[in-house]
Amino acid sequence: MLNSIFNFNALALVVKLDQLLEVLVTTLIFVFVGIAFFVVAYGILSRIYPIKKEIEEDQNIALGIVIGSIMIGIAIIIAAAIQG
Repeated sequence: MLNSIFNFNALALVVKLDQLLEVLVTTLIFVFVGIAFFVVAYGILSRIYPIKKEIEEDQNIALGIVIGSIMIGIAIIIAAAIQG
Protein backbone atom coordinates (compact mmCIF):
# COMPACT_ATOMS: atom_id res chain seq x y z
CA MET A 1 0.00 0.00 0.00
CA LEU A 2 2.70 2.45 1.02
CA ASN A 3 4.77 1.55 -2.03
CA SER A 4 1.83 2.37 -4.31
CA ILE A 5 1.33 5.78 -2.68
CA PHE A 6 5.02 6.68 -2.73
CA ASN A 7 6.83 5.17 -5.68
CA PHE A 8 10.07 4.28 -3.89
CA ASN A 9 11.38 2.35 -6.88
CA ALA A 10 11.45 5.51 -8.98
CA LEU A 11 13.30 7.37 -6.23
CA ALA A 12 16.05 4.79 -5.84
CA LEU A 13 19.52 5.95 -6.82
CA VAL A 14 21.74 3.10 -7.89
CA VAL A 15 25.49 3.68 -7.95
CA LYS A 16 27.91 0.90 -8.67
CA LEU A 17 30.61 0.42 -6.08
CA ASP A 18 33.42 1.26 -8.50
CA GLN A 19 31.73 4.58 -9.34
CA LEU A 20 31.04 5.49 -5.72
CA LEU A 21 34.24 7.48 -5.20
CA GLU A 22 33.68 9.47 -8.39
CA VAL A 23 30.10 10.27 -7.40
CA LEU A 24 31.12 11.30 -3.88
CA VAL A 25 33.91 13.58 -5.15
CA THR A 26 31.59 15.19 -7.69
CA THR A 27 28.94 15.71 -5.03
CA LEU A 28 31.43 17.29 -2.63
CA ILE A 29 32.70 19.62 -5.36
CA PHE A 30 29.16 20.77 -6.12
CA VAL A 31 28.45 21.21 -2.40
CA PHE A 32 31.49 23.44 -1.92
CA VAL A 33 30.74 25.44 -5.09
CA GLY A 34 27.15 25.95 -3.94
CA ILE A 35 28.21 27.03 -0.47
CA ALA A 36 30.80 29.40 -1.95
CA PHE A 37 28.18 31.04 -4.17
CA PHE A 38 25.84 31.28 -1.20
CA VAL A 39 28.50 33.00 0.93
CA VAL A 40 29.32 35.41 -1.91
CA ALA A 41 25.63 36.25 -2.33
CA TYR A 42 25.27 36.90 1.40
CA GLY A 43 28.42 39.05 1.35
CA ILE A 44 27.01 41.15 -1.49
CA LEU A 45 23.71 41.57 0.35
CA SER A 46 25.43 42.58 3.57
CA ARG A 47 27.47 45.21 1.73
CA ILE A 48 24.40 46.66 0.00
CA TYR A 49 22.09 46.71 3.01
CA PRO A 50 22.96 47.45 6.67
CA ILE A 51 21.76 44.02 7.77
CA LYS A 52 23.72 43.75 11.02
CA LYS A 53 22.64 47.16 12.30
CA GLU A 54 18.99 46.71 11.39
CA ILE A 55 18.60 43.20 12.80
CA GLU A 56 20.83 43.32 15.89
CA GLU A 57 20.57 46.94 17.02
CA ASP A 58 17.15 48.02 15.76
CA GLN A 59 15.52 44.57 16.25
CA ASN A 60 13.96 44.77 12.78
CA ILE A 61 12.14 41.43 12.51
CA ALA A 62 10.70 42.24 9.08
CA LEU A 63 14.19 42.64 7.60
CA GLY A 64 15.19 39.30 9.11
CA ILE A 65 12.24 37.65 7.39
CA VAL A 66 13.04 39.34 4.07
CA ILE A 67 16.74 38.39 4.23
CA GLY A 68 15.78 34.82 5.15
CA SER A 69 13.43 34.68 2.16
CA ILE A 70 16.13 36.03 -0.13
CA MET A 71 18.57 33.40 1.16
CA ILE A 72 16.05 30.61 0.54
CA GLY A 73 15.50 31.93 -2.99
CA ILE A 74 19.24 32.08 -3.66
CA ALA A 75 19.63 28.54 -2.33
CA ILE A 76 16.88 27.30 -4.67
CA ILE A 77 18.50 29.05 -7.64
CA ILE A 78 21.92 27.57 -6.81
CA ALA A 79 20.41 24.08 -6.38
CA ALA A 80 18.64 24.34 -9.73
CA ALA A 81 21.82 25.55 -11.44
CA ILE A 82 23.85 22.69 -9.99
CA GLN A 83 21.20 20.12 -10.86
CA GLY A 84 21.30 21.34 -14.42
